[in-house]
Amino acid sequence: MRIRKASLLTKIVILALLVAAATALLQLRGKISAAEADLAQAQEQVAAQRQVNADLADAVENSGDPARQSDIARDKLGLVEPGEYVFYFTD
Repeated sequence: MRIRKASLLTKIVILALLVAAATALLQLRGKISAAEADLAQAQEQVAAQRQVNADLADAVENSGDPARQSDIARDKLGLVEPGEYVFYFTD
């Protein structure tokens, strides 16, 4: 039995296929990296939104608290208790 050597054309075709496969793998790796970055960003956004939701749930649960109402009146509306004076210091 005699073993035939591969022709030059066969070697070129195999080399071209290997180059194409390597290029495809590199492009796929780039897409995977981009997808991982997108996932990390989405997870950060989810964590931030969960914190906002928890804060809002706490605000709803404690909306009847007189101390909380007083804080909102002072901080957001600029109101004061009767007989109180507000001093603003400027730099």
